[in-house]
Amino acid sequence: MAQKELVVSLGRLKGDLESEIYAYKVFKNTEAGILALLKWSRSLADPDLSLHFVMEATGVYHEKFAYHLDGEGYKVSIVLPNKISSYIRTLEVKTVTDKTCSEAIARYGLERKLDPWNRPKRIFKILKQLTRERDQIVDERTSVKNQLHAEETEAWPNDRSIGRLKERIKFLNKQEAEIKQDIDAVVEQDEQLKQEIANVCTIPGVGKLTAITIFAETNGFELIRNKKQLTSYAGLDVREKQSGTSVKGKPKISKRGNRYIRKALHLPSLSAVKYNDDNKDLYSRIVSKSGIKMKALIAVQRKMLELIYILHKNKTPYIKGYQVKRKANSNMVAAL
Repeated sequence: MAQKELVVSLGRLKGDLESEIYAYKVFKNTEAGILALLKWSRSLADPDLSLHFVMEATGVYHEKFAYHLDGEGYKVSIVLPNKISSYIRTLEVKTVTDKTCSEAIARYGLERKLDPWNRPKRIFKILKQLTRERDQIVDERTSVKNQLHAEETEAWPNDRSIGRLKERIKFLNKQEAEIKQDIDAVVEQDEQLKQEIANVCTIPGVGKLTAITIFAETNGFELIRNKKQLTSYAGLDVREKQSGTSVKGKPKISKRGNRYIRKALHLPSLSAVKYNDDNKDLYSRIVSKSGIKMKALIAVQRKMLELIYILHKNKTPYIKGYQVKRKANSNMVAAL
């Protein structure tokens, strides 16, 4: 999937379960090119079998094709680039081109059982665009503030440069305020989402923008089946490399996931370790054991993300000390 081209390979699984790539062609990534691709694939595929389109997630270039296929009722699966890269290495492909990558993606789709892709709900698509736009503005404003600080503290500051930097900061503040208004207007249209955000915001440290960002980036947790899958999607899952006695790497988070979720949870985790007793105890325990504050913060972030998912599933607000009360009730029942 590229900005201007769709590089396509057509494959099938034979009776002995061996994959075969039997057709290849390049189409333009336009409406006409997509229609030509569908006509070409239908003409070469077995009419008694359904087509399954597997594509690599490449920025936004795959979205037009994926939305079109979903609208036509085709089965679509979208695979992360790192999974395709790892799979290509197992094929011992020495020459990496658009054609060999396309063939590898086709073989991957034939050999793996892939989850179908569903287009995100429109409200979450809009919220994702707005929250990411705000995130970019905040980063840009931080950069401009650093420039302003450097300009004001140097030997001979330029008053006109300082004035322009201050005007830019005012402009970015205005844009951020407009985006927040747009986000509030979108959320107000959905009463169910509004209530779920209110429930999530009862967690100490979690604000409205944090909750909205997580709902937007997960499409309202639509394809999330459990907490383990959620932490992996966010890149907060722990990876460890160990082999024999000579290779023993330190456990660390994968970071192979949605960086916007991790970024949204950073400041709330700092607040949570101050005002939430459960997170404060977890943070203190890990710091006393490892001496690494960031490791403890990441554990808090993972716990907060899982808690947000639980509140979403149960449709309930946060209850302080719920686990302690639940354990006490269980002990009372067992004693009876």
